[in-house]
Amino acid sequence: MSEQADDKQQEGAAETPVFRLQKMFVKDLSFESPNAPEVFMGDAKDPKVEVNMGLKNKKLAGDDNYEVTFSVTAKITDNKSDKTMFIIEIEHSGIFLIKNVPEQHLSAVLAVECPTLMFPFTRQIISQISVDGGFMPFLMEPVNFLGLFQNSQKQRAEQQKEKSN
Repeated sequence: MSEQADDKQQEGAAETPVFRLQKMFVKDLSFESPNAPEVFMGDAKDPKVEVNMGLKNKKLAGDDNYEVTFSVTAKITDNKSDKTMFIIEIEHSGIFLIKNVPEQHLSAVLAVECPTLMFPFTRQIISQISVDGGFMPFLMEPVNFLGLFQNSQKQRAEQQKEKSN
């Protein structure tokens, strides 16, 4: 009787979804302050902020490992002089073990759960780099990855609908 229970337990454990961050690393990082030291002489109180983000993922060789790369480009410009104060570009990656997740949910896990786990660390790296560059900490606003994912799904559905018409 206990052998049957053990077999059922092992079968259930084999089918249990697994989602685990294995490793995070900086793939690429760039900081530029093209107008230094002049940019420090002004009193930029309300700089213009332009942030672009990207997300890509790929399945790695081996079982159930995925690399997710979150890229951010932030350009901060002095509103008065229109001079660039600094530009930060980062590609921050994570390796995730994703096992026994149904195929229909995998894209959501890769586009929502993975970057949600990585974002606080990416934000901290960006903040520290801006401080090390001589500026105030640049703190990115929180990102709603679920909302972004849902919007992209909606846009894809609309594009497919337009193509079929």
